[in-house]
Amino acid sequence: MTRQALIAGGGIGGLAAALAASRAGWGVRLYERAPAFSEVGAGVQLGPNVVRLLQGWGLQDALKQVAAFPDRLVVRDALSGSELGALPLGRRALAHYGAPYLTLHRADLHALLLQAVQARDGVWLKLNTAVAGYADSGREVTLQTHAANAPDALPDRLQVEGDALIGADGLWSRVRRQMLNDAAPRVTGHLAYRAMLPQTSLPERLRSQQVTAWLGPRLHVVHYPVRGGEWLNVVAIVQGRVAHDLQSWDHHANGAELQAAMGGTARLLRDLIQAVTDGAGKGGPSWRLWPLCDRPPMAGAHQQAQGRVALLGDAAHPMRPYLAQGAGMAIEDAAELGGSLAQALDPAFDVPAMLQRYALGRWQRNARVQARSIRNGQIFHAQGPLRWARDASMKLLGEKLLDMPWLYGALPRSL
Repeated sequence: MTRQALIAGGGIGGLAAALAASRAGWGVRLYERAPAFSEVGAGVQLGPNVVRLLQGWGLQDALKQVAAFPDRLVVRDALSGSELGALPLGRRALAHYGAPYLTLHRADLHALLLQAVQARDGVWLKLNTAVAGYADSGREVTLQTHAANAPDALPDRLQVEGDALIGADGLWSRVRRQMLNDAAPRVTGHLAYRAMLPQTSLPERLRSQQVTAWLGPRLHVVHYPVRGGEWLNVVAIVQGRVAHDLQSWDHHANGAELQAAMGGTARLLRDLIQAVTDGAGKGGPSWRLWPLCDRPPMAGAHQQAQGRVALLGDAAHPMRPYLAQGAGMAIEDAAELGGSLAQALDPAFDVPAMLQRYALGRWQRNARVQARSIRNGQIFHAQGPLRWARDASMKLLGEKLLDMPWLYGALPRSL
């Protein structure tokens, strides 16, 4: 009899988990609270460590259709505009790590994962369904759900049994809340302004086919191409406070506030921010605001799996975006999970033991990436002597500092 994986959440992590579980020979039932599968208008960077996994799942051609393949990462001083360091990507990444570095629209990544999942037999996707809780009897796990728009309508509640439950339900995970009973995610005090627009809407001097990071006191900006290079994704992160609902991060943002925060930065950077703001005023894409939240680095495998329940992606290890690995770690989780679930098909191995093996294989790497992301944020936004030391080190050792063999070279188990 085919074992059944229940998955809470239909974002990038949930779909990756569904694909990996199906490839491992499991049946999959995935529950998503939204009325339709979709992703917000934001970009994502995928290092070679992640691209290798997606290629192993047969998604290489699909990626080529939607991604951009920048050949260079450049770091600049946000105040002077001078180049501090650079890392060749393109052929170098392929030669060193066996896969390219790519950038793409989150919606495009989500769509290609959804298409791959829908092409699999034994996968059942249920929309407009929220998680109410679960019960782990030791022999099976029972997921309790309800219609997302009617949490109190008892006739609409549903219970479904499975062999394992994967909580891929994001930063505010209901599965995590029940499994760990820990505090809410912490507010970092960092605000991310995001925009994505056609490159043809920008003056030629503001268009780019590379990843560029501008580092300044208490702020930084990153921009890179997506959708085959035809669009530009721009992310500006500043330190401040926001009085919005933290559980709904996609807010209309005030471009004037961002422009004020960018006062004193290099002319080219200010012009880019101004161009996005002006474009929004003419009916183009507007800035969206994301108050950044995270959790402390993972402290042990118990935070990623207990019994027949496991966490994946932001539900397990939400991280700051200063290493560009949030989506990447979710996909790596899914690959490791698939390997463990494949072994759990053998009657000699029970599901809780294999989920524990999954957690043991992931938590330390996830914790390291979380910690490094926090550290990078401190370095990116440095002031005073720390900023001077950063700039001097970057000018002297730029490529060595920007390259990360420990991250890009690791090859998690994949199916």
